[in-house]
Amino acid sequence: MDEPKTRVRVPALKEKKLRGEKITVLTAYDCTMAGLMDRAGIDVLLVGDSLGMVVLGHEDTLSVTLDTMVEHTSAVARGARHALVVSDMPFLSYQVDVGEAVRNAGRLIQGGAAAVKIEGGSSVIDVARRLVAIGIPVMGHLGLTPQSVHQLGGFRPQAQTSESADQLLREAKSLEEAGVFSIVLESIPSELAKRVTAELAVPTIGIGAGPHCDGQVLVSYDTFGLFQGSVPPFVKQYAQLGDQILEATRAYIEDVRTGRFPTVEEDQESDRKKSR
Repeated sequence: MDEPKTRVRVPALKEKKLRGEKITVLTAYDCTMAGLMDRAGIDVLLVGDSLGMVVLGHEDTLSVTLDTMVEHTSAVARGARHALVVSDMPFLSYQVDVGEAVRNAGRLIQGGAAAVKIEGGSSVIDVARRLVAIGIPVMGHLGLTPQSVHQLGGFRPQAQTSESADQLLREAKSLEEAGVFSIVLESIPSELAKRVTAELAVPTIGIGAGPHCDGQVLVSYDTFGLFQGSVPPFVKQYAQLGDQILEATRAYIEDVRTGRFPTVEEDQESDRKKSR
């Protein structure tokens, strides 16, 4: 696949929905990985607060701070020349009051994000509306919202009853009215995701929500086989990079311990290169 030539902008996602083109999203946390996925042609790089789990080793996302998100967002933005960079607003960075949410979202934008993502429905409508009003694009997130993991009783499927399904659809419409440019739907029934997608003008991005959303997102460490913990059942793993790194590290250790690396020839070649 040829390297993409143009920057993906927020309006392009809605245009893709209108054309029936699927939107591709993966999480990114550093410059190097972001650059690789960007070269492959990914539409959106989400700097997810999932980094708290897959990068920093926490059990959930709640301990991730705004400073951490700003630093990782800046790293991803330096690696992404074409993809749209969206940054998660971490726990308590937007729930306290609208003014604080504006300041915190502004830091992420100044750090390199083109948009921010917030979790929740009716409780964040005012925040979404205000951010959009001052020019900060907002992505919504409904269904399994990881920042509410304790209230939800764990990482479990959501909207399993007709009442909760109707409530999710109402909240999706409210977010759309508030001006969000897309909505992540996580761990909800496929038919509900299909219904929400059909009734919204803005694109939906599914994760564990079936094939009917306008796009899909996965945690890159899961889908590339880098995360050593349990992987959600809806994840398709396209590589086992963790195993490859493990074997490469073992080979390096063995070479150093047995004296196979570095060799005299490699030292001499290194000296020649330094002298040029």
